[in-house]
Amino acid sequence: MADETANWQTVQYEGFEIHVSPVEKDPPDPARAADAAAHKSRYTYLGYVCHPGANPHLPGHAVPFHADGEESFASLDDALYEAVHVGRSIVDGTHPDLTVLPLVTGGV
Repeated sequence: MADETANWQTVQYEGFEIHVSPVEKDPPDPARAADAAAHKSRYTYLGYVCHPGANPHLPGHAVPFHADGEESFASLDDALYEAVHVGRSIVDGTHPDLTVLPLVTGGV
């Protein structure tokens, strides 16, 4: 589904699983150790919604989502909070673009 090295966390919500991973945006270059100490990290997120036990690698088994464009957050916790919020909006049917309806009607 997404980056296998990401730090995935799962939240159960209304019969679905919301998988989210806060990701550092523009991580510091280890070759510039002096600059790395002064580097202020910003974070973004990856996520997907699926039924419990579904294989997100199979087409139609998950609804993927991510932060829009240049959106970033000051901390891992802020990125995680927003990712879970977006996942819940997808499940609730209040997200403007994404829905779990294909998961429900597709029998997956």
